[in-house]
Amino acid sequence: MKKIKKIVDLSWEFTADTPIYPGDPEPSVTVATTLEKEGYNLSTLVMGTQTGTHVDAPYHFSNTGETIDNMELDFFLGDAVVVHVTEKKADEAITMEDIEPYKNDITEGKVVLFNTNWYKKRGTEEFFHHPYVNGEVAKFLVDKGIRFIGIDTINADQTGGTEFPVHDLFSENRLMIGENWAFFDKIDFENPYVIALPMKLVGCDGSPVRAIAVQWEIE
Repeated sequence: MKKIKKIVDLSWEFTADTPIYPGDPEPSVTVATTLEKEGYNLSTLVMGTQTGTHVDAPYHFSNTGETIDNMELDFFLGDAVVVHVTEKKADEAITMEDIEPYKNDITEGKVVLFNTNWYKKRGTEEFFHHPYVNGEVAKFLVDKGIRFIGIDTINADQTGGTEFPVHDLFSENRLMIGENWAFFDKIDFENPYVIALPMKLVGCDGSPVRAIAVQWEIE
């Protein structure tokens, strides 16, 4: 019998201060109704499809790409490999040399998580000068049959750049990217199982998610 032993939340909380990509809609949470006036409590949320911890559908970078509501749900859950690249500096690429120790673990269907610990720089200007995945690594992952990657930075590509090789490649191949995740360093167990289900937003380019890593216990 299999049961949950531990859950690690990999998501940012949603508030007006949730970090966003420069130029994206500013998030807000306001009171719509109250128990005292209308008889029930209800809030109004304002967010972009890429607000906070989220996933990108192929449509994000291609007008002919698949929208988030048409992506099969099995994209968003599965066994994960955590690639530790916490020594990376501002605007430094994650390269094949960084992937080398994990090559045997990166197999078809796995979710690959890039642990940079850059989420800890939230609230600083350096937060937007994060490590990023280079094109060679992205192609290696696609060739290996990886359908979904997650990173604890606001962008899998370099923020402020003019080229987006990871997004372009994953969009072309109908694959998924998770960004602005957090707390990968809290995954202190082997073989985490990741779940990050999107909202069913029709015709949209992505969705906020509540991402978690699960440790299973076999009885």
